[in-house]
Amino acid sequence: MQIFWFLPTHGDSRYLGTSHGARSVSHAYLKQVAQAADELGYEGVLIPTGRSCEDPWVVASSLVPLTERLKFLIAVRPGIISPTVSARQAATLDRISNGRLLINVVTGGDPDEQRGDGSFLTHAERYEAAGEFLKIWRGVSAGESVNFSGKHLKVENAKSLYLPVQKPHPPLWFGGSSDEAIELAGEQVDVYLTWGEPPAAVAEKIAQAKAAAARHGRTLRFGIRLHVIVRETSEAAWRAADELISHVTDEVVAAAQKAFARFDSVGQRRMAALHGGRRDKLEVSPNLWAGVGLVRGGAGTALVGSPEEVAARIEEYAALGVDTFIFSGYPHLEESYRVAELLFPLLPLKQSRPAGQANLTGPFGEVIANDIVPPSKPVVREGATA
Repeated sequence: MQIFWFLPTHGDSRYLGTSHGARSVSHAYLKQVAQAADELGYEGVLIPTGRSCEDPWVVASSLVPLTERLKFLIAVRPGIISPTVSARQAATLDRISNGRLLINVVTGGDPDEQRGDGSFLTHAERYEAAGEFLKIWRGVSAGESVNFSGKHLKVENAKSLYLPVQKPHPPLWFGGSSDEAIELAGEQVDVYLTWGEPPAAVAEKIAQAKAAAARHGRTLRFGIRLHVIVRETSEAAWRAADELISHVTDEVVAAAQKAFARFDSVGQRRMAALHGGRRDKLEVSPNLWAGVGLVRGGAGTALVGSPEEVAARIEEYAALGVDTFIFSGYPHLEESYRVAELLFPLLPLKQSRPAGQANLTGPFGEVIANDIVPPSKPVVREGATA
């Protein structure tokens, strides 16, 4: 199991849907989040893309020399950038980072944003163009000289002289819920991502993606994108969930849902359908809460509960074939520590470095009375609750 964190280049806050408690997107803050994730043992970070975010390639390039092991999952946008330019860009960052680049293929889901970036393709055409893009990108990244003539793209003698560290190229990750998206995943990508839907719905998508890959003689790995609200007790976690949306008004929810309605993303429609814009039925599956999706696009669900409850839900997804979990929490700096400290000990991780492990010269935690080494587990006093 691999755990990734999220780099909030579109802002971070203690509350959703308001400027109250919000944090500015400064490089100093992003560095703190990235270095915390690196130190705590997260496998990597997902950097978002779009006009409401800072540019992910610039951000990642600035953080590579400030981290040691952390991988960076960064978007390429077929239809907006040339596949050969994108391949050379990826090769450069993969070499500079010594193989710490992962590619997130994003076809787009907001027609208004797509048109603003010069892409006027329909939903189906975007996936056609993405398929052509990836054929060229993969060939160039692998050191081939590519000649390709398709419906949307044409290149002659496309090549890159400087190849990436990872062979044949940095792994391709991709998420999409439409039939076209799942077919593209089966044919060309390495890791298929889903947003945090109830386990039965995730199982259905995984089965469809496996079938698509089998048709092309391939196999896929699977990942899931979720928020996490974990506290030492279930009651505290649900209070934190309520607090997160305590400043969200009905008017803000209505405005957000109206904006999301223009999207042609099937995944976004599935996220919206989980809550229907209502606050009264947000637990859509045990410990799966859709409150984030009231105002936030993309991943709109969170696992909420005690460490044991959240770990059990994670294991349910793992049993379906998911081996990579991309988590986030508000605010992202503090929650990166909370998730690592409360959840990592309960999960079969590929790697982790719990907070404090870098201290090789003494005990973890504060030494009591300047003499007593603190116990590794909390001591419950007689008559007290854990």
